[in-house]
Amino acid sequence: MDRKLSDLTLLTNADYQMPTLNLAKALLGGILVKETPEGTAAGMIVETEAYIGPNDRAAHSYNNRRTKRTEVMFGPAGYCYTYTMHTHCLFNIVSGEVGHPEAVLIRAIQPYYNQELMVKRRPKAKKEQQLTNGPGKLTQALGIQMEDYGHDLQLPPLWIAKPHQTKKITIVSGPRIGIENSGEAKYYPWRFWIDDNPFLSR
Repeated sequence: MDRKLSDLTLLTNADYQMPTLNLAKALLGGILVKETPEGTAAGMIVETEAYIGPNDRAAHSYNNRRTKRTEVMFGPAGYCYTYTMHTHCLFNIVSGEVGHPEAVLIRAIQPYYNQELMVKRRPKAKKEQQLTNGPGKLTQALGIQMEDYGHDLQLPPLWIAKPHQTKKITIVSGPRIGIENSGEAKYYPWRFWIDDNPFLSR
């Protein structure tokens, strides 16, 4: 059942000003919204991963690596960091203080608004859960693209709203996924998810 986007309260700059691990948990239950000429779609964030450079070997900014791709991570929190992996666009939120390149990856969302548009964009999804249960799937379903890189998430067409739910969620943590070659960092319990949500990536 679709909800009204007018009921949502936009996250402000102050909401992003917290340690990255805290932000990764605080974003759970939040609503990720993308407006496109094709229509607007939104999903509730149900799974995140924190990346804390430059000491995190799994982070693109490990060792303060500063490239054209990572440049936005060195700026203020609350901006969009997109990158391509295996032809898929992945969506991250810049976190941490200026000069400290950190980010939160959104790994999975639960459809919240305009699921019909998500189905149109992901026609090969055989089950409802497969629409958005992965970082590449959710960007395709919402229409998030590489062109969104550097976008201020307090402004349309890509923004995040505060959690919009009545019941309290239980947050679980564990190791991040797909970072086998990152030494001890692959064991850090910096993946967070809403317990028992059917749209989790694993």
